[in-house]
Amino acid sequence: MIAIVGAGLGGLTLARVLHIHGIDVRIFEADASPAVRHQGGMLDMHEESGQAALRAAGLFDRFRGLVLDQGDALRILDKTGTVRLEEAGNGTRPEVERGALRDLFASSLPKDAIHWDRKVTDVKALGPGGYEIVFADGSTFKADVLIGADGAWSRVRMLLCDAVPAYCGLFFAEVRIFNADSKHPELAAIVGSGTMLALSDEKGILAHREPNDELCAHAAFRAPEEWWKTNATSGAVLERFADWHKDLRGLIVQGEDTLVPRPIYALPIGLRWERRPGLTLIGDAAHLMSPFAGEGANLAMRDGAELALAIAAHPDRLEDALAQYETAMFPRSADAATESAQNLETCFNADAPQGLVDFFSSMGTSGA
Repeated sequence: MIAIVGAGLGGLTLARVLHIHGIDVRIFEADASPAVRHQGGMLDMHEESGQAALRAAGLFDRFRGLVLDQGDALRILDKTGTVRLEEAGNGTRPEVERGALRDLFASSLPKDAIHWDRKVTDVKALGPGGYEIVFADGSTFKADVLIGADGAWSRVRMLLCDAVPAYCGLFFAEVRIFNADSKHPELAAIVGSGTMLALSDEKGILAHREPNDELCAHAAFRAPEEWWKTNATSGAVLERFADWHKDLRGLIVQGEDTLVPRPIYALPIGLRWERRPGLTLIGDAAHLMSPFAGEGANLAMRDGAELALAIAAHPDRLEDALAQYETAMFPRSADAATESAQNLETCFNADAPQGLVDFFSSMGTSGA
């Protein structure tokens, strides 16, 4: 039996591709239900990773029905509200809401494939082969193959290496704005139809469109890891943007949700581990990085699809399949993590947003 810990996009992609190849799988997820919490904002699906995974899963056409029209548009501003770059997008990286994409994958699996409300508290190797998953209620599950798709603070990763995520020095405070066009047209206008990045003074206010006339905005700034414990107010956040344009500040002021703290963490770039029979990692469990390469969800989905296809191609040689997957995944994720770290510095240095404007101008496309 193959067990997957974590029903995020990577784990669900893996399960879906295995399912359509006739391979039984069980997923264990800590969330009590698919709707227990907001799943995050918009994702741009890259052709070579996220879109390829959707095709492997047989879900690409249904995915197209979820795409936000013009959601790949890009605006780059400075703190005065001056537009430094604006592009309409070209549809090559269509934007989709993470929750809708997760629901698409989850609904494509048999009803007994996903076990919700199954918080994992421990994982154990069982002698020469197999693994035991221990849940918060004391119950257990034994698996021949265990795949860790359990995110940044992965329990499964502890069986493979002692690496833990490190704080990147950057803090996000997230807020959501509802009925943007009717209630806050000036904020809707400054964001535009896709993604808006306002950068200056080693900080930023970042926002994007979501379906149903919603905006999701983040105030991003360098701060100590524990900053939020004594500064959990919008006022404390806004103090850091006192001389910014009123409409940029308005994205934080007018938020109708409580500010959500999102400190940014990353695993060591180029993380690897020795092969261990019947065990591997995908997605953030394997290569957590900052969001500034736009690769996190895309890589997780690619991981899931490629691992599933390797298993389907070698059903009687699972170790060959796991080794084949890791051989390709390690350098790919290292390249993406390097790019992510470099882009973080480009966005949050004293010269910003000029470096980012130059980058996108040189590409001749938004790449949003």
